Amino acid sequence: MAKKIGVIIDFLNDKYERQLNAAAAKYGYEIEYFPSSAEAVGRVDDCEILYGHCSQKVIRSAKSLKWYCCCWAGVDRFCDESLYQNPDCRLTNSSGAYGTTISEHLIMVCLMLLRRQMEYTEIIRAGGWETLSGGIRSLHGARITVLGTGDIGTEFARRAQAFHPACITGVRRTVRSSDPAFTSIHAIAELDSVLPETDLLVMALPSTAETVGILSRERIALLPNSAFVVNVGRGTAIDQEALCDALNAGRLAGAALDVVVPEPLPADHPLRRAKNLLLTPHVAGNMTLGYTCDKSVQMFCDDLENYAAGRPLAHLVDRKRGY
Repeated sequence: MAKKIGVIIDFLNDKYERQLNAAAAKYGYEIEYFPSSAEAVGRVDDCEILYGHCSQKVIRSAKSLKWYCCCWAGVDRFCDESLYQNPDCRLTNSSGAYGTTISEHLIMVCLMLLRRQMEYTEIIRAGGWETLSGGIRSLHGARITVLGTGDIGTEFARRAQAFHPACITGVRRTVRSSDPAFTSIHAIAELDSVLPETDLLVMALPSTAETVGILSRERIALLPNSAFVVNVGRGTAIDQEALCDALNAGRLAGAALDVVVPEPLPADHPLRRAKNLLLTPHVAGNMTLGYTCDKSVQMFCDDLENYAAGRPLAHLVDRKRGY
């Protein structure tokens, strides 16, 4: 009897089905496709591997599961050990598939903030046609701090270097050699000394016990009044009330958030009315770019080869650390 893989991906098409079927057959697996997590609950008992957008209910119901390959980069919701009937079940993510699309989103919103695009949009919608006083700002010569230097932070830094910033400072859990796109690397313990020298703070952190609330009210106060904050990691990283207060009081020049708490954001939430805040509904990543889908499927197929050969999985997550 063939071993079984359960696949739940909402971007499935003939191309990906052929690719997945060929990889599975090569290593003696058969695949069962499920159109949604809801339809997979209770039907994955015999699946040794699951790939895709699974709910926690699906993971809990998978009695034979030895490896879950998640389509998302952030897997905090799957790090709870109680989810797994097999405590040795391996968890991998798709970190590496999202750097391109999210870094492009970051460049877009940074330029929109610096060039005051939201203000111009409102003027045009109101029937006006004028040049704002005070001018605009640029990535050229900007002091950029990237909090989180993984795939997304690094891909952003590489692209941002093309605009000739004054510096791109990476801040990460530990100091070690990193991509040459970063001018320097600092440990998170040094964050308080980095923030006052920051024009643009870009946050691309996973959700862990160490990152929740990392941009606190006190740290927001360390940023210059002219600074911008952009977050594409997890909404839990920012004290949202403090950010809202700083924006409304003119203590920050602006912000762009693709991630918030809660999601979706209630219609009457104060963030929706904050000054100079660009909000997007967690769309920087997802599977909206074809390249992301291609990369995710290829990463799974590559790790399936590793799994079948008994080699370490390339994208293994440490559930205790959360990434």
